[in-house]
Amino acid sequence: MNLPELEAEALKLPVSERALLAETLLASLDELSEEEHRRLWTEETTRRDAALDADPSRGRPAEDVFRDARARLR
Repeated sequence: MNLPELEAEALKLPVSERALLAETLLASLDELSEEEHRRLWTEETTRRDAALDADPSRGRPAEDVFRDARARLR
């Protein structure tokens, strides 16, 4: 079964079972090694960098990001 098929099946579960599945999946991330965390974050930053290179208009100035973050924390 591939990821889209698995996702479609998981979404058919009752809410309580989806919540339990989500909890289990999130907890499994805590069990990753430091090396695996590093690899995953490297992949994510590479993906984000490529997306920004492909369409620079998607980026936001850091000043705007920090201002919005501070506003949400208030």
